[in-house]
Amino acid sequence: MVTVILFIAGVLIVAIGVAVSIALHEVGHLVPAKLFGVRVPQYMIGFGKTIFSRRRGETEYGVKAIPLGGYISMIGMFPPAEATAVEGKVKAASTGMFTQLANETRQAAAEQLRPGDEHRMFYKLPVYKRVIIMLGGPFMNLVIAFVLFAVLISGFGSIQHTTNISEVYQCVVSQADQKARGGDDAAANCQAGDPAAPAYEAGLRPGDRITSFDGHQVKEWQWDDLSELIRADAGKTVPITYLRDGSEHQTTITPRLSQQPALDINGRIKTDANGNTELVNVGFVGMGSENVQMTLPLSEVPPAVGQNVRAVAGIVVDLPARLVAVGQAAFSSAPRDPNGPMSVVGVGRIAGEVSAMDEIPIKDRIATLFGLVASLNVALFVFNLIPLLPLDGGHVVGALWEGLRRFVARVFKRRDPGPVDIAKLMPLTYVVGVLLLGMGALLIYADIVKPVNIFG
Repeated sequence: MVTVILFIAGVLIVAIGVAVSIALHEVGHLVPAKLFGVRVPQYMIGFGKTIFSRRRGETEYGVKAIPLGGYISMIGMFPPAEATAVEGKVKAASTGMFTQLANETRQAAAEQLRPGDEHRMFYKLPVYKRVIIMLGGPFMNLVIAFVLFAVLISGFGSIQHTTNISEVYQCVVSQADQKARGGDDAAANCQAGDPAAPAYEAGLRPGDRITSFDGHQVKEWQWDDLSELIRADAGKTVPITYLRDGSEHQTTITPRLSQQPALDINGRIKTDANGNTELVNVGFVGMGSENVQMTLPLSEVPPAVGQNVRAVAGIVVDLPARLVAVGQAAFSSAPRDPNGPMSVVGVGRIAGEVSAMDEIPIKDRIATLFGLVASLNVALFVFNLIPLLPLDGGHVVGALWEGLRRFVARVFKRRDPGPVDIAKLMPLTYVVGVLLLGMGALLIYADIVKPVNIFG
């Protein structure tokens, strides 16, 4: 019973975190819109039927039945057609389906207008103000991510691969030889004739802490940086400094060119389409890192957020292929990629499982929940920057394109081309919307029938 309660508590905590993140995302749009004088009739969390609302000033604030996002409505999102009649009625120049759809969108926007709105419409703002308004939402998610990662990294702390040496291999054994000898432990598979490991030859031993490599200072938690330096210096004899029993020592070391697993942007081992480990020729010295639970200074928060942004951006760039893999896993016996996309259902499931694990200290469980919400905010930040309507990035691109057109017109002394008519892109907007709904449905289904297993 307690396990069930903890599971539900974990799901609820993350659900609340997501709801607050969405609400603050919309605040990121709302505040600059009001500061720039745009009238905002509605600020809503969710979609569908309104459950609760209250009007403050000229804005109705409320919560809707379907908690899958949020929005603010701003007056004048769509400029009027080039040929319009009086009283805001659109005079259609064509009866085509797409033109009619654009006209209906403009008409719906015109119906929100009231006396005094002439100079409070979104499309009449300077380009830079429109860009600030549309980037305000993603920027808010980025701020939330920074705050949560700061609490996670500098408050709770996390397991770090440190420059403290946990083991030193006596020899260098290739990946192929390790498999042939029936194991993956290089130290236990040494045979006569195997070349000595550079770390062992240099006199490094378990318990030493590396402080610099080839003139580059490395801090205790910068094992990944040290690894990159080693992998790049194959065949070069370089100085290395280390601490042993509180005393500093210096020697030289020559990383040996060796076949080692290829690593992705997050330091994880890469595999090919068949699930085999990808190998690359890099420098290798033959030593292992000690994992330590430690807090890091606030200066390490930006790199951590940056790494998460790059990781999510990599997923977005490769999203079609990853969704195909999710679909294959959902409808076959193929396993889910633990580093692939998942829905809020999958994230909630992970939150519940972590919360219900008695073997994990309560502090670490709370830290994991913070990490999940922080990562979700990074995902919201990156995803909303995709330059397609109805996402924020699509509106930013529209504003920038308008600014470029007007700049070129001024330079060449041409007639002002006027505002970009975003309403003409409504057919594309609906297509993107349908694709997003389809993606969400696929991920939710996959997270139910074939959830991601991150606990082995």
